[in-house]
Amino acid sequence: MNAATQRPAFPFAALIGQTPLQQALLLAAIDPGLGGVLVSGPRGTAKSTAARALAELLPEGQLVNLPLGASEDRLIGTLDIETVLRDGSVRFSPGLLAKAHRGVLYVDEVNLLPDALVDALLDAAASGVNTIERDGVSHSHDASFVLIGTMNPEEGELRPQLIDRFGLMVGLQNCFEPQVRQQIVKARLAFDLDPQGFRAGYTQQQETYVQRIRAAREALPQLDFDDAVHAHVSALCIDAAVDGLRADLVMLRAARALAALEQADAVTTEHVERVAESVLMHRRHDREARAGGDARESEAPRQAADADAASSSSSLDATPGAAAGDSDWGYLPPQPAGVAQVKGVIPLNAKKR
Repeated sequence: MNAATQRPAFPFAALIGQTPLQQALLLAAIDPGLGGVLVSGPRGTAKSTAARALAELLPEGQLVNLPLGASEDRLIGTLDIETVLRDGSVRFSPGLLAKAHRGVLYVDEVNLLPDALVDALLDAAASGVNTIERDGVSHSHDASFVLIGTMNPEEGELRPQLIDRFGLMVGLQNCFEPQVRQQIVKARLAFDLDPQGFRAGYTQQQETYVQRIRAAREALPQLDFDDAVHAHVSALCIDAAVDGLRADLVMLRAARALAALEQADAVTTEHVERVAESVLMHRRHDREARAGGDARESEAPRQAADADAASSSSSLDATPGAAAGDSDWGYLPPQPAGVAQVKGVIPLNAKKR
């Protein structure tokens, strides 16, 4: 029995006030190659609840938690090198990435993980394959999973190089709408009081989500992008001053996943608009600040060159008549000095009497 069945999950369909998060999670479930979803928000905003709810909608309903103290071997698995040397066969002990195949790999406080583990997570999430290499011996296996990482920004940020590799990002905020808060609390109390009875009221909606995910995955390869969609994606990414082309690629794939989810005949600019914020949230730069930074970087070499030229010119001026190649950097011309008579000293050129 897996973790998803040991403890009843709060129904995905019963989440309240989480529409952007639900959309991002569904898109990642349809196309795990997007690179996962990073969910940022304060404590108590249902980040882990949403992750468990999504896992239940996937083929194997598998939710795998990666604890903060996990080692790299526990994550990616291990190879028994002695068996290879003795028998010539590879003996592989699977890790959490293998266990999460076709399910959800949930990482709470991903910003507190060592960079090496985050790199391994993101590599496998984007490629769908986990490769282990030890002493010239390698082993690969399928690792197609939905990566969901959560973080509280008050506890530190991910390095820019890592945060950019998450496909989508959703920022959650505390809810200060009285009616919405009341709905959330009432739903949670009803679930805690009678989990099975509460879940029974959402059976049909849950099954609809399962069918939509399955149909969307099948439709995904048939959907393509026309020039108008490409142009719109490029314009949005340029306006956001993003680094590189990852944002363009993720935005196109996310728009395609949304079109597949809605069983649309083609990907449109409307689909692009609806996924743009989750793609650009963690990649957007201020254009004026970026332009100013670029200008300063390009100005620095020119100013340095001008300074060198000025210094060279000053040294030439200090030695009138000297050729440019003969001048000494830092050389100062001779300066006149005062001469004073000292009593009791006979000048060298004085005549003897």
